[in-house]
Amino acid sequence: MIKNIKVIIFDWGDTLMRDSGDSGPMAYWRNVEIIPGVGEVLSKLKVNYTLCVASNAGESDTELMKSALKRVGIDCFFSCFFTSLELGFEKPDTRFFESILKTFDLSPSECVMVGNDYKKDILIPKSMGINTILFDEENIFPDAESADYKINEMTQILDIL
Repeated sequence: MIKNIKVIIFDWGDTLMRDSGDSGPMAYWRNVEIIPGVGEVLSKLKVNYTLCVASNAGESDTELMKSALKRVGIDCFFSCFFTSLELGFEKPDTRFFESILKTFDLSPSECVMVGNDYKKDILIPKSMGINTILFDEENIFPDAESADYKINEMTQILDIL
């Protein structure tokens, strides 16, 4: 169980919403899909934590990200939105995560990064002292030793936080 957490940072594509590989911003995709269990998890976590979304989605700014999240009814759970387009850095660059920490004026140990990409979402945040949860729905990363926790269903987060 992770304690003393104030902020949970979620990756967007294939962590909150399914990334089908369509071209252009997700807000404009014909079909969008939420990851199973995300709505339930966010509604419960929102009570005790500040939730934010951080993405490398190079074609979407914050407004387009919010628009896509709204299409599946989860935009209301998030207080902050970060995109590589606006930050000027992409994950796994440490400056991407440092920018987020600076926004909240928190130590890394007060945050959790939840993401589906072991290299981009887990390794660097972990090396910085950020708590990490790898969402590995398809067990793509069987040897993800650096992740503090590894889950394959989003609802498993509720057992960790």
